[in-house]
Amino acid sequence: MKIVINEKQEINNLVSNEIIRLVKSNPQAVLGLATGGTPLGIYEELIKDHQENKTDYSNIITFNLDEYYDLDPSHPESYHSYMDKNLFSGININPENTHFPDLNNPESYTNLIEQHKIDFQILGVGSNGHIGFNEPGTSFESITHYVTLAESTRKDNARFFNSLDEVPAKAVTMGLKDIIRSKRIVLIAFGANKAQAIKQLVDGTESETWPVTILQRHPYVTLYLDKEAASLL
Repeated sequence: MKIVINEKQEINNLVSNEIIRLVKSNPQAVLGLATGGTPLGIYEELIKDHQENKTDYSNIITFNLDEYYDLDPSHPESYHSYMDKNLFSGININPENTHFPDLNNPESYTNLIEQHKIDFQILGVGSNGHIGFNEPGTSFESITHYVTLAESTRKDNARFFNSLDEVPAKAVTMGLKDIIRSKRIVLIAFGANKAQAIKQLVDGTESETWPVTILQRHPYVTLYLDKEAASLL
């Protein structure tokens, strides 16, 4: 496991440049994408590069980690809408190549991922150690599944809604077994509220109490941390 500690903008540059290199070297690369506040700067850099350098995404395939169960995809806070707003509308990606968990048949998403094999997976991490929406206690053998979101997760996401009451209580998420099959994993963490989860990943033992610790078994993981997220290391 490689650890890079740097300023937020520099991390955005490093990760976006790695993705751009991959897309240029493999025009049919498969990207695993995250939502929330963490990857926004990365997506901004990808759009900027596409506008300036015309990096081609027309044959790139994407898989998003998760989607709220209680929201229609057209809802402004759905992850479909998030991706359209913050990345897809700014690059020349084929909408037929962008994938989200099937809210009616979650296991079919795992089957689709197995067919395509994710080359590069972006992850954030929750303050309780969740990756995707795999909350503490999720089996390391889990595939794409329904989940009831922890109260801490809903509070973390409440900033995107008018109130906590509006934050969905359920979601469908790529499972931990799906995530760990990715060829390359990059986990990004900003802020002191992520420090304990990062400490568990780096210094703790593998435990389903901290889902993020499954990454200890992956041979090709890089952590990109700001000083606050790395403060307990």
